Amino acid sequence: MDSLYIYAMQFYAYCTDFIINLANLSGTSYYTVNAFIFCFLWPLLTMVLLIAFGYYKNELSKSKKV
Repeated sequence: MDSLYIYAMQFYAYCTDFIINLANLSGTSYYTVNAFIFCFLWPLLTMVLLIAFGYYKNELSKSKKV
């Protein structure tokens, strides 16, 4: 169980460093980049994937009926 905790902490550190580097490259703050990712990009990606899932599920059910 300790190894899972270590991997989770390493993953968290990597993600945090990535956002800090992204903020430095864009000239904004960590909080701005974090808000952009989790308030804009994540919901947008979720919506796109749900729409794609519905579309492909519909196409698959049409092809099975033929």
